[in-house]
Amino acid sequence: MKKLTLSVLTFICIACGDESVPKPNALLRLDYPSPEYKTTNTPLPFSFDKNVIADPITSIKMTKDSSSYGLDVNYPSLKGTIYLTYKKVDGNLLSLIKDAQNLTQKHTIKADEIAEQKFINNEHKVFGMFYEVGGNAASQSQFYVTDSINHFLNGSLYFYAKPNYDSLYPAAVYLKNDIKHIMETIEWKEN
Repeated sequence: MKKLTLSVLTFICIACGDESVPKPNALLRLDYPSPEYKTTNTPLPFSFDKNVIADPITSIKMTKDSSSYGLDVNYPSLKGTIYLTYKKVDGNLLSLIKDAQNLTQKHTIKADEIAEQKFINNEHKVFGMFYEVGGNAASQSQFYVTDSINHFLNGSLYFYAKPNYDSLYPAAVYLKNDIKHIMETIEWKEN
């Protein structure tokens, strides 16, 4: 009888617990600092404003044939880098533009969409295109700018992580705004 009473009391105590309620969906909240920009002068024939949370530019890489130069704008806290490549225009502007467009189009395999925005700054003679790549593509933003005569610069944003658009989206938006600011503040130096 004691065993039966103990079993019934145990069952009553367990059965009378709080009813579980499902938790509401939550969204990840990431806070990034407000951007603060400073002009970055490079030994290359252009300057631009760079966000201070990015590492200082310490090296410029030259290709083996000396036809292009590379700069990396690293954002360690966001685990991303904007890779910039500068080339001198030498009667090959259409080829350079086509190469930049083809680089973006290679992401169509994984991209959900590619939105393009023209960029024109007549005052500083900077003309180009900005591409926003949606989906699980390797690069979420790409661009190119030129003065149409002497200078050509293209850039791509890459993260040091497997592309997962939902997880990378907040950082991609933050860096997309930095890329647009780079485009808006590029000034070509005299030859």
